[in-house]
Amino acid sequence: MGVTRGDAGMSDGTGNDAGRLSGAEGERLDPAVARRLKRDDRGLVAAVVQQYDSREVLMVGYMNDEALRRTLTTGRVTFWSRSRQEYWRKGDTSGHVQFVKAVSLDCDGDALLVEVDQIGAACHTGSRSCFDAGGPLPAVVGERDGLEVTAR
Repeated sequence: MGVTRGDAGMSDGTGNDAGRLSGAEGERLDPAVARRLKRDDRGLVAAVVQQYDSREVLMVGYMNDEALRRTLTTGRVTFWSRSRQEYWRKGDTSGHVQFVKAVSLDCDGDALLVEVDQIGAACHTGSRSCFDAGGPLPAVVGERDGLEVTAR
């Protein structure tokens, strides 16, 4: 499932939609979208955030239905904080805003790919990507060694 800003009906024509944290009271995530989600036992789905033009992976956050609805309808990424038990938008305090370009659901329905235009650092450490700050882990690098691999 891929949704772009225009597909999600994110503008009411006033030009003020990008700053609105939530829509009208009582709005719910589109039931057709909600049915496709496979949430964990806390009602959350992992959201991988990627810079839309370079494809750089920036961070991973978590969304419940309301956070996803806000993301799809405001043009700004909203997450659910597992530690603080509250909604948060990247950039509200730091100014490092994530503007939504597209949202896709994976084949199992248990993860989202959120393509964004990231302004500034994505990581709370000040790094562009949260994966810069964590660094690489020691891993054996696999090689094909001339083997022909055939897809099945």
